[in-house]
Amino acid sequence: MNRDLNLLFASRALRSLSQGYMAVVLPLYVVALGYSAIDLGMIAAVNSLANALVALAVGVLADRFGRKLFMVLISLMMALSGALFCLSHALGMIVVAASLGTYGGGGGAGRGGAWGPLYPAAQALIAEHASPLQRTRIFGQLSFVGVLASAAGSLTAYLPQFLHRTAGYTLLEGYDVLFILTAIVGVAMALVVLPVSDTSAQSDPPHRLHSLTPGDGGKPRAQRYTFGMSAQTWRIVGRFMTTNLVNGVALGMISPFLVLWFHRRYGVGAGEIGSLFFVINLMSAVPFLMAGRMAHAFGSVRTVVGTRIIGSVLLLLMALMPSFWLASIIYALRTICNTLAAPVRQSYLMGVIEPSQRAGAAGFANSPAQVGTSISPFLAGYLMEHVWLGFPLAGGAAFQLINGALYWLFFRNLRPPEEIEDAEPGPAPQTQASPS
Repeated sequence: MNRDLNLLFASRALRSLSQGYMAVVLPLYVVALGYSAIDLGMIAAVNSLANALVALAVGVLADRFGRKLFMVLISLMMALSGALFCLSHALGMIVVAASLGTYGGGGGAGRGGAWGPLYPAAQALIAEHASPLQRTRIFGQLSFVGVLASAAGSLTAYLPQFLHRTAGYTLLEGYDVLFILTAIVGVAMALVVLPVSDTSAQSDPPHRLHSLTPGDGGKPRAQRYTFGMSAQTWRIVGRFMTTNLVNGVALGMISPFLVLWFHRRYGVGAGEIGSLFFVINLMSAVPFLMAGRMAHAFGSVRTVVGTRIIGSVLLLLMALMPSFWLASIIYALRTICNTLAAPVRQSYLMGVIEPSQRAGAAGFANSPAQVGTSISPFLAGYLMEHVWLGFPLAGGAAFQLINGALYWLFFRNLRPPEEIEDAEPGPAPQTQASPS
């Protein structure tokens, strides 16, 4: 750990705190205003598409103009969104506010409040300040901090009900208090990130740093860079884009409707769901610290694929549970299983990409996930409303199984440098090499 990582950890904690309660209250807020599951799906879809476009822009521009700059700008966007929620209850304003706040990119139980579209910049900054051998452990510790902050945010979701019962606030007025808190947190995130050292803002773009590569006969030849990435990097990024698109479709079915599913299936409210998310976040915090050891013992790809398969089966079982507590237990087990994979996937992407191209790679690799989450909510919301209440969970489980299969197919022979160093002597596996 160092000063820069400590500041990035603090930024993650603030982001996770706000995402922790927004993941609970936003769906209930929409329903409280009289909107339907289809409207909620539309909000989630537009939000995801906006997040994808912003994430792509961050990925393309952050390596050239500075990763810290975009973390500050998107933090201020989140602050603005909190203010907009308080101004109007119109559906159009809610869509704009949710998109500016980049909600829906995490914050549910166990997910540690994902960074959303600023994550391509944050992911590259974290990798810049962590050594290769410690990188996966650092990402695990980062998620550990995030999930604890998200747990606190889940409890904060009870505030509207508390104010309603003790201070005479309406529930909508209680939600406004949380939206004001969101604006304050966004400003705080921007201030925390400002002192972080960012070498990407001080260096030349990748296509200038590595303009020549050995050609036939040992003579140098120019290497083409597209959006700051070499052809070799694009081949790897294309695989990530495919797997993340499928995973995004799954998340678009699950995330926007999970709270609503609990509410309609078992009749529970924000207090019960927030308490459940709090407990699950605490339970899933420890597995984040085990991510580095799991990746070292089994390999990054095996860890991701194995946990994905187990988590998908548990999600399908959850949809069939007859009581809130049984469903909660299954969901807790599924969440704990999934937490092991998140920091491993984040670190693995950084490990197989040349350092000067990391933000661009993260932006393009992760954007299809947001596109996927913008496609599936319409269908999932309609089928949840008119066919089967549990469809979002069952459909999400099916697509995550497909994601696990694709991840194994694409990456089983692609190792990051730290796993190559630990491997026994033998034929060299495929990996990303520097184009310099």
